Amino acid sequence: MAREELGVPSARRGIDLLRGWDRNGRLGILNGWFVFTGDGFFNVTVVVAGFASRLGAPNAVIGLLPAIAGGGWMLPQLIVAARVRSLPLKLPVYRSAALIRTLSYVSMILVAALLWQMPALCLTLFVLAMLANALASGVSGLPFLEVISKTVPTEKRSRFFGTRNLYGGLLAFGAGLLVRWILGSGLAFPYNYALIFALATLAYSVGYGLFGRLTEPPDPPLPAEGVRAEVRAIPETLRDPHFRAFLSVRLLLAGASMAEPFYAVYALRELHFPAATLGIFVMTLTGAAPLSNVVWQRVAERKGSRRIIRYASVFAGLAPLYALLVGALGWTSWAYLGVFVLSSVAAQGFNLGHTNHLLNIAPAHARSRYIGTLNTLVGTALFAPVLGGLLADAAGYTPVFGLSAAFCAAAWWRCGKLHRDA
Repeated sequence: MAREELGVPSARRGIDLLRGWDRNGRLGILNGWFVFTGDGFFNVTVVVAGFASRLGAPNAVIGLLPAIAGGGWMLPQLIVAARVRSLPLKLPVYRSAALIRTLSYVSMILVAALLWQMPALCLTLFVLAMLANALASGVSGLPFLEVISKTVPTEKRSRFFGTRNLYGGLLAFGAGLLVRWILGSGLAFPYNYALIFALATLAYSVGYGLFGRLTEPPDPPLPAEGVRAEVRAIPETLRDPHFRAFLSVRLLLAGASMAEPFYAVYALRELHFPAATLGIFVMTLTGAAPLSNVVWQRVAERKGSRRIIRYASVFAGLAPLYALLVGALGWTSWAYLGVFVLSSVAAQGFNLGHTNHLLNIAPAHARSRYIGTLNTLVGTALFAPVLGGLLADAAGYTPVFGLSAAFCAAAWWRCGKLHRDA
C-alpha cells in the first residue's frame, strides 16, 4: 500500500499541494514550513528550558520563558489593533516587527555563546532578548492573521493551516534530529546550544521574508481610533456570547499551560534522564505533529473547530498525568516520550482550532478588535507557568501537573458552550 494511501505525506505530495494554491497561498504555506523548522530548533519548553536548566535557573525562571513567549505575543495586541485597524495595508507592520525579531534571535546567540560563564547575567540578557522578541511577535501576530483572513477564503482556511502545519511538522522533526545530534556530539556547552539557536534564526529569517512578499489587498479606509477607544469597546465585544464562551475556554487552557515548561525539566532533574534525550523529546513533539494534523484537519472539515478544541483539551489533560505515572512507576525515558506525544497532539489541535474559531466568530468589520481583545486578555493568563514554577520550587512538580490537568478538565466542560458551527 502506498504511503499516501496510509495518510503519510511525501515530499512530492507536498509540492503538488503547493501547486493547488495561488501565489499568496504558497508563500503563506512556505512561511509556515520555515517557521515550524525554527520552532523545532528553538523549542521553548524543551531546548530553551534545557539551556536555562544547564545554567542553573530556578523553576520560576524556567516557567517565565514560555510565559514570555506566549504572553508577550498576546499582550500588545489590543494596542496593535488600535494602530493597525485603520491601515489599508498591514504587511509593513509585519515586516518591521520581523526585523526586530531576527535581531533579537541574533542577540540570544551572542549572549549564549559569550556570557555563559556569568550565569545570572547570561540568563538576564537572554530573557530580555526573549521579551523583545515576544513583544515584536505580538506586533506581527495581528497583521499576520489579518492578511491571512484577506488572502485565504474561509472555506479553505482549514486546509491552508492543515497543509502548513502538516509539512512544517515534518521539517520540525528534521530539526529535532539535528538537535539530538548536536547535543549528543562532542561540541561543548554552550556552543552546542548557540549552534541550535543559530539554525533557528536562519529558518525564522527565511520564513519572515517569504510572508513579507505576499500581495495584500488593501482594506477600505476606516477612521483611526486610539487605544482608549479599543479599551472602551471591550464591554461591547464581551456582549457577544460566542466570544465570551471562547474567551473562558482560552483562559482555562492558559491556566493549564503551567505544566508545559516542566515536562523536560522534570525528566532532567527528577527522573535523571541524560541531556541528549532533549533532542528525542523535540523529535517526538515534532514527529507527532504531522500525523495528528492529518486527523485534526479532517475533524475541522467534518465537525468544526469546537470539536477540535474539546478533543485537544483531553490530550492536554492526559499529558501531565502520564508524566506523573512514568515517574511513580520508574519507567524509562522511552516511556516518557508519551508525555510529548500527548502534548504535541493537543498543541496541534489548539493551533488549528483556536485560529479557525476566532476568525469564524469575528465579524469582518471588527476582526482586529476581536483578535486584539481576546489575545490581550488571554495573554495575562499565560503567565501561569511562572506560578507553576513557584509552586514547583515550594512543593514539587506533582501539584503543578495535577492542577494543570484540572484546568484542562474545566476547559473540556466549558467547550460545550462554544458556537457549534464555527
